Amino acid sequence: MTNTDKVQNVCGLKREDFQTHINGKETDLYILRNKDGNEVAITNYGGALVAIMVPDKHGNLANVIQGHDNIQDVVNSPEPYLSTLVGRYGNRIAKGKFQLHGKEYSLPINNGPNSLHGGKKGFNAKVWDALQMNDTTLVLNYISAYGEEGFSGELKTTVIYTFTDDNELVIEYMAKTNKKTVINLTSHGFFSLAGIANPTPSIENLECEINADFYIPIDEVSIPTGEIRFVKGTPFDFRTPKTIGQDINADHEQIKKRCRLRPLLCA
Repeated sequence: MTNTDKVQNVCGLKREDFQTHINGKETDLYILRNKDGNEVAITNYGGALVAIMVPDKHGNLANVIQGHDNIQDVVNSPEPYLSTLVGRYGNRIAKGKFQLHGKEYSLPINNGPNSLHGGKKGFNAKVWDALQMNDTTLVLNYISAYGEEGFSGELKTTVIYTFTDDNELVIEYMAKTNKKTVINLTSHGFFSLAGIANPTPSIENLECEINADFYIPIDEVSIPTGEIRFVKGTPFDFRTPKTIGQDINADHEQIKKRCRLRPLLCA
Protein backbone atom coordinates (compact mmCIF):
# COMPACT_ATOMS: atom_id res chain seq x y z
CA MET A 1 0.00 0.00 0.00
CA THR A 2 1.09 3.58 -0.49
CA ASN A 3 -1.55 6.11 0.45
CA THR A 4 -4.18 4.02 2.26
CA ASP A 5 -2.40 4.21 5.59
CA LYS A 6 -1.66 7.96 5.38
CA VAL A 7 -5.02 9.54 4.64
CA GLN A 8 -8.55 8.81 5.80
CA ASN A 9 -10.33 7.14 2.89
CA VAL A 10 -13.25 9.23 1.63
CA CYS A 11 -15.00 5.97 0.68
CA GLY A 12 -15.02 4.98 4.36
CA LEU A 13 -13.71 1.47 3.70
CA LYS A 14 -11.16 -0.02 6.08
CA ARG A 15 -8.14 -1.96 4.90
CA GLU A 16 -8.33 -4.43 7.77
CA ASP A 17 -11.85 -5.45 6.70
CA PHE A 18 -10.39 -6.81 3.47
CA GLN A 19 -7.37 -8.60 4.90
CA THR A 20 -7.51 -12.38 5.19
CA HIS A 21 -5.96 -15.53 3.74
CA ILE A 22 -7.71 -17.53 1.03
CA ASN A 23 -6.07 -20.71 -0.24
CA GLY A 24 -2.76 -19.55 1.21
CA LYS A 25 -2.82 -16.12 -0.43
CA GLU A 26 -3.39 -12.72 1.18
CA THR A 27 -6.26 -10.45 0.26
CA ASP A 28 -6.14 -6.70 0.79
CA LEU A 29 -7.70 -3.36 -0.08
CA TYR A 30 -6.00 -0.91 -2.44
CA ILE A 31 -6.92 2.76 -2.77
CA LEU A 32 -6.16 4.77 -5.91
CA ARG A 33 -6.34 8.52 -5.36
CA ASN A 34 -5.93 11.34 -7.91
CA LYS A 35 -4.84 14.95 -7.42
CA ASP A 36 -8.33 16.05 -6.41
CA GLY A 37 -8.56 13.40 -3.70
CA ASN A 38 -11.15 11.31 -5.53
CA GLU A 39 -10.79 7.56 -5.03
CA VAL A 40 -11.12 4.10 -6.50
CA ALA A 41 -11.04 1.17 -4.05
CA ILE A 42 -10.13 -2.32 -5.27
CA THR A 43 -9.56 -5.67 -3.61
CA ASN A 44 -7.26 -8.25 -5.13
CA TYR A 45 -9.91 -10.93 -4.58
CA GLY A 46 -11.35 -11.12 -8.06
CA GLY A 47 -10.07 -7.62 -8.81
CA ALA A 48 -13.38 -6.39 -7.42
CA LEU A 49 -14.10 -2.67 -7.55
CA VAL A 50 -15.66 -1.84 -4.19
CA ALA A 51 -15.87 1.96 -4.45
CA ILE A 52 -15.49 4.71 -7.05
CA MET A 53 -15.75 8.08 -5.31
CA VAL A 54 -16.27 10.88 -7.86
CA PRO A 55 -18.09 14.24 -7.79
CA ASP A 56 -21.42 15.08 -9.36
CA LYS A 57 -22.03 18.32 -11.24
CA HIS A 58 -22.32 20.14 -7.91
CA GLY A 59 -19.00 18.78 -6.66
CA ASN A 60 -20.56 16.36 -4.17
CA LEU A 61 -18.69 13.06 -3.85
CA ALA A 62 -20.57 9.77 -4.15
CA ASN A 63 -19.76 6.13 -4.72
CA VAL A 64 -21.00 5.19 -8.21
CA ILE A 65 -20.26 1.44 -8.25
CA GLN A 66 -21.94 -1.43 -6.46
CA GLY A 67 -19.60 -3.33 -4.14
CA HIS A 68 -19.13 -4.78 -0.67
CA ASP A 69 -17.51 -3.28 2.44
CA ASN A 70 -15.61 -6.37 3.62
CA ILE A 71 -13.88 -9.39 2.13
CA GLN A 72 -16.35 -11.93 3.54
CA ASP A 73 -19.21 -10.29 1.68
CA VAL A 74 -17.16 -10.14 -1.53
CA VAL A 75 -16.38 -13.86 -1.32
CA ASN A 76 -19.94 -14.87 -0.38
CA SER A 77 -21.79 -12.38 -2.58
CA PRO A 78 -25.12 -13.64 -3.96
CA GLU A 79 -24.01 -11.91 -7.18
CA PRO A 80 -20.53 -13.48 -7.61
CA TYR A 81 -19.57 -11.16 -10.47
CA LEU A 82 -20.49 -7.93 -8.67
CA SER A 83 -17.97 -5.43 -10.14
CA THR A 84 -15.27 -8.12 -10.44
CA LEU A 85 -12.91 -9.16 -13.19
CA VAL A 86 -14.27 -11.87 -15.48
CA GLY A 87 -12.24 -14.61 -17.19
CA ARG A 88 -11.01 -16.67 -18.74
CA TYR A 89 -14.02 -16.03 -20.95
CA GLY A 90 -16.63 -13.36 -20.36
CA ASN A 91 -20.22 -14.19 -21.35
CA ARG A 92 -21.66 -17.59 -22.27
CA ILE A 93 -20.15 -20.47 -24.19
CA ALA A 94 -22.99 -22.53 -25.65
CA LYS A 95 -23.43 -25.91 -23.97
CA GLY A 96 -20.01 -25.46 -22.36
CA LYS A 97 -18.16 -26.64 -25.45
CA PHE A 98 -15.83 -25.10 -28.00
CA GLN A 99 -13.60 -26.49 -30.73
CA LEU A 100 -10.03 -25.45 -31.41
CA HIS A 101 -7.97 -27.00 -34.21
CA GLY A 102 -10.25 -29.99 -34.42
CA LYS A 103 -10.30 -30.75 -30.70
CA GLU A 104 -13.39 -30.25 -28.55
CA TYR A 105 -13.02 -28.77 -25.07
CA SER A 106 -15.67 -29.18 -22.38
CA LEU A 107 -16.21 -26.56 -19.69
CA PRO A 108 -18.26 -26.58 -16.46
CA ILE A 109 -21.97 -25.82 -16.94
CA ASN A 110 -23.01 -23.05 -14.55
CA ASN A 111 -25.73 -21.06 -16.35
CA GLY A 112 -28.64 -23.10 -17.65
CA PRO A 113 -27.13 -25.30 -20.37
CA ASN A 114 -24.13 -23.01 -20.83
CA SER A 115 -20.78 -22.11 -19.32
CA LEU A 116 -20.70 -18.52 -18.02
CA HIS A 117 -17.84 -16.12 -17.20
CA GLY A 118 -15.05 -18.67 -17.04
CA GLY A 119 -16.83 -21.52 -15.29
CA LYS A 120 -17.69 -22.36 -11.71
CA LYS A 121 -14.58 -20.66 -10.33
CA GLY A 122 -13.41 -18.06 -12.79
CA PHE A 123 -11.12 -15.04 -12.39
CA ASN A 124 -13.75 -13.38 -10.18
CA ALA A 125 -13.01 -15.98 -7.47
CA LYS A 126 -9.20 -15.88 -7.57
CA VAL A 127 -6.75 -14.03 -5.33
CA TRP A 128 -4.57 -11.99 -7.67
CA ASP A 129 -0.98 -10.95 -6.90
CA ALA A 130 -1.10 -7.19 -6.40
CA LEU A 131 1.46 -4.40 -6.69
CA GLN A 132 0.46 -0.78 -6.15
CA MET A 133 2.90 1.18 -8.29
CA ASN A 134 1.93 4.65 -7.02
CA ASP A 135 -1.11 6.59 -5.81
CA THR A 136 -2.95 6.11 -9.11
CA THR A 137 -1.89 2.71 -10.46
CA LEU A 138 -2.52 -0.88 -9.34
CA VAL A 139 -1.19 -3.96 -11.15
CA LEU A 140 -2.79 -7.40 -10.68
CA ASN A 141 -1.30 -10.67 -11.93
CA TYR A 142 -2.75 -14.17 -12.07
CA ILE A 143 -1.49 -17.40 -13.66
CA SER A 144 -4.30 -19.69 -14.77
CA ALA A 145 -2.97 -23.26 -14.96
CA TYR A 146 -3.30 -25.46 -18.01
CA GLY A 147 -6.74 -27.09 -17.93
CA GLU A 148 -8.18 -24.76 -15.30
CA GLU A 149 -11.97 -24.83 -15.71
CA GLY A 150 -11.39 -26.92 -18.84
CA PHE A 151 -9.52 -24.30 -20.89
CA SER A 152 -6.42 -25.12 -22.91
CA GLY A 153 -3.02 -23.59 -22.21
CA GLU A 154 -1.44 -21.89 -19.22
CA LEU A 155 -2.52 -18.26 -19.22
CA LYS A 156 -0.52 -15.47 -17.58
CA THR A 157 -2.78 -12.44 -17.14
CA THR A 158 -1.97 -8.87 -16.07
CA VAL A 159 -4.60 -6.24 -15.35
CA ILE A 160 -3.62 -2.61 -14.76
CA TYR A 161 -6.00 -0.14 -13.09
CA THR A 162 -5.18 3.56 -13.55
CA PHE A 163 -7.21 6.39 -12.02
CA THR A 164 -6.52 9.63 -13.88
CA ASP A 165 -6.77 13.24 -12.77
CA ASP A 166 -9.78 13.53 -15.11
CA ASN A 167 -11.59 10.93 -12.94
CA GLU A 168 -11.22 8.25 -15.61
CA LEU A 169 -10.74 4.66 -14.50
CA VAL A 170 -8.65 2.96 -17.18
CA ILE A 171 -8.43 -0.86 -17.11
CA GLU A 172 -5.84 -2.53 -19.32
CA TYR A 173 -5.65 -6.28 -19.91
CA MET A 174 -2.65 -8.28 -21.11
CA ALA A 175 -2.40 -12.06 -21.38
CA LYS A 176 0.12 -14.59 -22.68
CA THR A 177 -0.46 -18.29 -23.24
CA ASN A 178 1.80 -21.21 -24.04
CA LYS A 179 -0.88 -22.94 -26.13
CA LYS A 180 -3.62 -21.73 -28.43
CA THR A 181 -6.77 -21.02 -26.46
CA VAL A 182 -9.85 -18.79 -26.29
CA ILE A 183 -9.98 -15.70 -24.12
CA ASN A 184 -12.38 -12.82 -23.47
CA LEU A 185 -11.48 -10.65 -20.47
CA THR A 186 -13.59 -7.88 -18.97
CA SER A 187 -14.57 -6.06 -15.78
CA HIS A 188 -18.17 -6.67 -14.72
CA GLY A 189 -18.95 -3.29 -13.18
CA PHE A 190 -22.41 -2.67 -11.67
CA PHE A 191 -22.66 1.11 -11.88
CA SER A 192 -25.14 3.33 -10.09
CA LEU A 193 -24.31 6.74 -11.51
CA ALA A 194 -26.75 8.53 -9.19
CA GLY A 195 -24.66 7.26 -6.26
CA ILE A 196 -25.08 4.39 -3.82
CA ALA A 197 -27.67 5.11 -1.12
CA ASN A 198 -30.24 3.31 1.01
CA PRO A 199 -32.22 2.71 -1.07
CA THR A 200 -30.05 3.22 -4.16
CA PRO A 201 -31.91 5.15 -6.89
CA SER A 202 -33.04 3.02 -9.84
CA ILE A 203 -31.72 3.66 -13.34
CA GLU A 204 -34.93 4.55 -15.17
CA ASN A 205 -34.33 8.31 -15.15
CA LEU A 206 -30.66 8.16 -16.14
CA GLU A 207 -30.02 9.49 -19.64
CA CYS A 208 -27.93 7.27 -21.89
CA GLU A 209 -26.35 7.57 -25.34
CA ILE A 210 -24.74 4.61 -27.17
CA ASN A 211 -23.06 5.18 -30.52
CA ALA A 212 -24.12 1.84 -32.05
CA ASP A 213 -26.16 1.18 -35.19
CA PHE A 214 -26.59 -2.56 -34.62
CA TYR A 215 -27.31 -5.09 -31.92
CA ILE A 216 -26.93 -8.88 -31.67
CA PRO A 217 -30.11 -10.82 -30.82
CA ILE A 218 -30.00 -13.82 -28.46
CA ASP A 219 -31.91 -17.08 -28.24
CA GLU A 220 -33.91 -18.41 -25.28
CA VAL A 221 -30.76 -19.15 -23.24
CA SER A 222 -28.88 -15.93 -24.14
CA ILE A 223 -26.67 -17.35 -26.88
CA PRO A 224 -26.22 -15.05 -29.93
CA THR A 225 -28.24 -16.27 -32.90
CA GLY A 226 -25.68 -15.12 -35.45
CA GLU A 227 -27.87 -12.30 -36.73
CA ILE A 228 -26.86 -8.65 -36.71
CA ARG A 229 -29.85 -6.32 -36.60
CA PHE A 230 -30.31 -2.56 -36.93
CA VAL A 231 -31.25 -0.75 -33.71
CA LYS A 232 -33.48 1.65 -35.66
CA GLY A 233 -37.11 1.25 -34.62
CA THR A 234 -36.25 -0.92 -31.59
CA PRO A 235 -35.97 -0.23 -27.84
CA PHE A 236 -32.21 -0.64 -28.25
CA ASP A 237 -31.77 2.57 -30.23
CA PHE A 238 -29.73 4.91 -28.02
CA ARG A 239 -28.00 6.78 -30.86
CA THR A 240 -29.55 9.95 -29.52
CA PRO A 241 -29.80 10.42 -25.73
CA LYS A 242 -32.85 9.06 -23.97
CA THR A 243 -33.69 7.84 -20.50
CA ILE A 244 -33.03 4.16 -19.84
CA GLY A 245 -36.60 3.72 -18.60
CA GLN A 246 -38.22 5.08 -21.75
CA ASP A 247 -38.43 1.70 -23.50
CA ILE A 248 -37.43 -0.66 -20.72
CA ASN A 249 -40.87 -2.34 -20.66
CA ALA A 250 -41.40 -2.31 -24.41
CA ASP A 251 -43.27 -5.20 -26.00
CA HIS A 252 -40.24 -6.63 -27.80
CA GLU A 253 -39.23 -10.29 -28.07
CA GLN A 254 -35.60 -9.59 -27.16
CA ILE A 255 -36.59 -7.79 -23.95
CA LYS A 256 -38.90 -10.68 -23.07
CA LYS A 257 -36.06 -13.17 -23.54
CA ARG A 258 -33.79 -11.18 -21.25
CA CYS A 259 -36.50 -10.91 -18.63
CA ARG A 260 -37.16 -14.65 -18.68
CA LEU A 261 -33.47 -15.26 -18.09
CA ARG A 262 -33.02 -12.74 -15.26
CA PRO A 263 -36.48 -11.73 -13.99
CA LEU A 264 -35.11 -9.54 -11.16
CA LEU A 265 -33.72 -7.15 -13.77
CA CYS A 266 -37.19 -6.61 -15.18
CA ALA A 267 -39.20 -6.50 -11.96
